Amino acid sequence: MALFRKPKYIKVTVAKKKNIPGGLWTKCEGCGEIIYNKKLEENFYVCPKCNFHFTLGIKQRIDTLLDRGSFKEYYDDLETLDPLVFRGPKTYLEKLNQDQAITGLKEAAIVGEGAINKKKCAFGFTDSRFIMGSMGSVVGEKLTRIIEFATEKGLPVIIVSGSGGGARMYEGMFSLMQMAKTSAALARHSQKGGLYISILTNPTMAGVLASFASLGDIIIAEPKALIGFTGPRVIEQTIRQKLPAGFQRSEFLLEHGLIDMVVNRKSLREVLSGLLGYLG
Repeated sequence: MALFRKPKYIKVTVAKKKNIPGGLWTKCEGCGEIIYNKKLEENFYVCPKCNFHFTLGIKQRIDTLLDRGSFKEYYDDLETLDPLVFRGPKTYLEKLNQDQAITGLKEAAIVGEGAINKKKCAFGFTDSRFIMGSMGSVVGEKLTRIIEFATEKGLPVIIVSGSGGGARMYEGMFSLMQMAKTSAALARHSQKGGLYISILTNPTMAGVLASFASLGDIIIAEPKALIGFTGPRVIEQTIRQKLPAGFQRSEFLLEHGLIDMVVNRKSLREVLSGLLGYLG
């Protein structure tokens, strides 16, 4: 009798993996939940489990906020130049072309006229996907023009800020000038009795917050949005102290009086409609 027997092998048949279309699911950045994209869209791009607010592009923002088909874009012929002939790892023009291809936008801002529950307003939107939504000369010019348009027509102004980049370094002083220009236009709008509602989304930082984004008669923020001038890591390194929990997030800033309301994206349209009815 043999001490060792030849082992018997069992043939295993492995089924071929079915072809499952990609792009149907999204992983939540807040809790890791896997969300069906259709469900995410129906929920205004808010995680149904942890309430994480996904970043929206301008066109998604318009679709979720305004009356369908009511938005009319203005000043879409403005194009950015390269006043400093900026050179770095990429030239300024290369960076512009790259982000134009990725986002389908000419610039980081779109402005125009539209309606919320049939209440007409002038709107401005910035998009953090385009050079972090930073404010160059074209962004500042577009926002200034739509504010002046609203002042002339007696319309409320609503600006939705998604600008983590502040003033755009590629344009130097030309960019910094936009802070004063947009602020001056809002001051004239206020002097004429015009209403301005500022909506801060994640992130709203630096020169954008230090100018038009913080000048609203009513300042609304989405939940847990990062809002500040300098990022918390830089502040900690500078002052060599640990910052409080939730520092520079919407809820912290509401508690300390910088903003007026924190509103879930799903409720934002109705809240704005109410405010326009009371104040518009």
